[in-house]
Amino acid sequence: MNNDISSPRPDTETAPYAIEMRNITKVFPGIVANDNITLQLRRGEIHALLGENGAGKTTLMSVLFGLYQPEGGEIYKDGVRVTINNPNDANALGIGMVHQHFKLVDVFTVLDNIILGIEPNTLGFLRRSAAREKVLKLSETYGLNVDPDALVEDITVGMQQRTEILKMLYRDNEILIFDEPTAALTPQEIGELMQIIKGLAAEGKSILFISHKLNEIMEIADRCTVLRKGKYIGTVRIDETTKEELSNMMVGRDVKFAVDKEPPKTGRTVLEIENLSVRSRLHKKNAVNGVSLTVRAGEIVCIAGIDGNGQSEFVSAITGLEKPEPGSRILLEGEDITKKSIRYRNTHGVSHIPEDRHKHGLVLDYTLEQNIVLQRYFEEAFQHGGFIRFDRVRGYAETLIEKFDVRSGQGPTTVARSMSGGNQQKAIIARELDRSHSLLVAVQPTRGLDVGAIEFVHREIVASRDAGSAVLLVSLELDEVMNLSDRILVMYEGEITGELDPHTTTMQEIGLYMAGAKRQEPKKGGAA
Repeated sequence: MNNDISSPRPDTETAPYAIEMRNITKVFPGIVANDNITLQLRRGEIHALLGENGAGKTTLMSVLFGLYQPEGGEIYKDGVRVTINNPNDANALGIGMVHQHFKLVDVFTVLDNIILGIEPNTLGFLRRSAAREKVLKLSETYGLNVDPDALVEDITVGMQQRTEILKMLYRDNEILIFDEPTAALTPQEIGELMQIIKGLAAEGKSILFISHKLNEIMEIADRCTVLRKGKYIGTVRIDETTKEELSNMMVGRDVKFAVDKEPPKTGRTVLEIENLSVRSRLHKKNAVNGVSLTVRAGEIVCIAGIDGNGQSEFVSAITGLEKPEPGSRILLEGEDITKKSIRYRNTHGVSHIPEDRHKHGLVLDYTLEQNIVLQRYFEEAFQHGGFIRFDRVRGYAETLIEKFDVRSGQGPTTVARSMSGGNQQKAIIARELDRSHSLLVAVQPTRGLDVGAIEFVHREIVASRDAGSAVLLVSLELDEVMNLSDRILVMYEGEITGELDPHTTTMQEIGLYMAGAKRQEPKKGGAA
C-alpha cells in the first residue's frame, strides 16, 4: 500500500487518464485546503475520494468543476491540458457534479430544474416536449424514476438527488462527481443509488465518489485516494485493502467501530409524551398519531424508522418548532411544556441537534463564535448591562473549537457558510453538548461526519447519558441504532410499532418493523 504523502506513483495501467489533476494547490485565508495534490481518474472507473471533514475533498472537486481557481497545478482531460474557469467550462468538457447540498430551485418542476440553463428552443420558444422526452428516456435507461412535472419542494431527498443526476446526464456529461451523495439518504435509497452509480460506470462513465463512509467505498469503488488535512496520503486498490487500513490512512490512527459503553443506570423520568399527534406538512392526515413514550435519565432511546414516517414532525413538536394537535402533552421533568416557547425549552434543559443543519442549526452568514453562543448570548457569562462581552464569547468559542476539533480557516471568526458540512455539524454538536441539559434530542447527529469524528461524537453522547441526561436519538443509520441505543422504538406511519432491545434484536428484525411488516401490541413504559 502506497502511503507516500508527496505524490502518487506513476500509474501506467491506462493512459491517457480521463481526468488527471496534477499538483493542485488551493489556498483560503488561514488554511491550505489542497496542498500539491495529484489525482488520476481512469475511464469507466469509480474512484473514491476519502478524507476527514475538512480534508479538502470538496475543494479539490470544486476546482475540477470550475467553482474555485487553484493557486497552482494543472488539469488534463484525456491527456490534453485544459483550463476550467467556471462550471460552464466544466460542462463543455463533459464534467458534471452532484453537490452535497443540492443546487435545485424548490418552486420549479423536476423538468425545469434539469434543463435550466440549456433550455431547448426554436426561435426563442421553449421546446418542453422535446426536453421532456429526453428526460423520460434517460430516466428509463438509467433506472432514475422521477416525475418530471413534480415540484422539487414536494419530492423526497432521494428524488432530488435523482434530479441532480439527470441534470448531468441531460448535459451528456462523461465525468460524474458525486459529493457525499448518501449523506441525506435512507438505507433503501442508498442501495438504489449504489446500483445506479454502478450502472453509470458500466455504461462507460468515469465517476469520482467523495465519501467518508468506508462500507460504501468498499462496496462501490475500484480505487480510493485518501486526503488528510489537505495533503495527499495515498491511492489504493479497494480489492487490496481493508476498512481498518483506510480509516488509519484517513485519520492517522486506529479507529474503534464499536461503541464502548456500560449498561445504563436509569433514573427519574425526564421526558414523558402522552398521546402526541402532529399534523402533516404535506397532507391532511396526521404525520404523528397518538404517540406516548418515556425517556429516563441515564438512557439512550432511539427512534428508528424509514425517513418520512413522522420522525421529523415528532422531534419538531418536542423542541417547539411545530405545534402538536389538541390533546397532546409533552412533559419535561414533570412540567408540561407543550405550549412553551423554544427559548423556554432551551433554557430549561433541552439541547437539540437538528436534522437540517442549515435550516435549523446555524445562521450561515454568522461567524462560528456567533453561532456557538446563539442560545446563550443573553446569559450573564456573555453579557453585562445588555452589552455582549465579545472577549468571553471568543474565549468560549476557542475552547469548543479545540475540544471538538472544529476545523475552520479563521478560527472563531470563520463565517459558518464557508466551512465544510462536517465541520458545520461538529460546531452544532459542540454547542448543544456543552450546554447544561437534562434532555438531549439528537437527530442524525453523525450525518456528514468521518469515522474519527463519529467515534468522538458517540463517546460524547454516551458521556452525556452517563452524566445523568436523557437522550432521545433519531437515526436512519442502523449501525448507529444498534451500537448506541439502550432501547429502540420503531416508528412507522407516525406510530410506535415496536420496542426492541438492541442486545437481543437484529437489523433484519428492525427492518421488518420499519417496513410495517411486523408490529407489537402497545406496552406500558415504552411504546404505548
